[in-house]
Amino acid sequence: MSAATRRPAGAFALVAVLVGALAAVVLGFLTFGAQASVAPDHVPVAVSAPPPLQGLAHQVASHGGTQLDWRVADPAEARNLLADKEVYGVLELRPGPAATVVLSGAVNPAGTQVAQQVLAGAAQALPGEPRLEMLQPASAAGRIVPLAASALAWLGSLVAGAVLVRLSAGRRVSVPVRLAQVLGSGVLVTGVLVGFAALWDSTLPLTWDVLGFLFLTVTAFAALQAGLLRLLGLRALAILAPLYLVAPAVAGQVPELLNPAYRALLWSWTPFRFSTEGLRSLLQGAPAAPDVTTGVWVLTGLLVVGLALALWPTRSRRELPQPAERPVEVAAG
Repeated sequence: MSAATRRPAGAFALVAVLVGALAAVVLGFLTFGAQASVAPDHVPVAVSAPPPLQGLAHQVASHGGTQLDWRVADPAEARNLLADKEVYGVLELRPGPAATVVLSGAVNPAGTQVAQQVLAGAAQALPGEPRLEMLQPASAAGRIVPLAASALAWLGSLVAGAVLVRLSAGRRVSVPVRLAQVLGSGVLVTGVLVGFAALWDSTLPLTWDVLGFLFLTVTAFAALQAGLLRLLGLRALAILAPLYLVAPAVAGQVPELLNPAYRALLWSWTPFRFSTEGLRSLLQGAPAAPDVTTGVWVLTGLLVVGLALALWPTRSRRELPQPAERPVEVAAG
């Protein structure tokens, strides 16, 4: 084998090694890096007390350093903060022998777990054995389904869009076909998600609100992916496929537990957190929670943008008129 033949093979090997290293960097950043760097930073919690115990409430709130962001409120206001997910837990001080730790199943489980540990530790310093009150308790499936549904909605619609691009290679895909793929993914993938939810926990409230939110999530994801696949072809998978990894690694956490870099670069814009938290509130009977309205607006925006990219008609190339052929004059001989 000549040296000229060996050089390209060596260059290909170098490119392959570099691409593999880059893939490891991207995957490590999107997955294990977010989990390995988890640490509490100004986690919002509240302490409530009637007027006679306000001094004690402020004394409790003076502890925790930068890891906690205490809010002192009266009991009704503190529970409203919990319902709006502005805090992850409440420590209620009452005239009596024990304090009460109040949590909610509609709050992200990661935030609830940290709040429970923090508030239980603070309550241990007070007289009596602290009590635990869980509002809108969530089952194991109720805690898992919101994040799982978001991830599977993204993956299912992505596979459908990629298969359509692959099967139609070299042929023009019409607007009705693209629209059918988006709506078909919305119907079928939503049906799959509802089936899993019913299988995992038959007591989950699969109301029309939940079904509509799931359908909006799937169709928004499918439309956005269809638009990018139309513009970039299968090369769009290099962008869309790694985003699937963001769901469990980043969207499953609360921002106060993420490293500031992950919070700014990934959590701040990932669509999975809007679908996950909105669905969690609906499943736990909290449709008035602000994240439901926010999720609807964000997903609707993704749907509109995605449909515009996927369905906007392209300007067809008109055939240029061919110049008329001049008759060949034959000279008379």
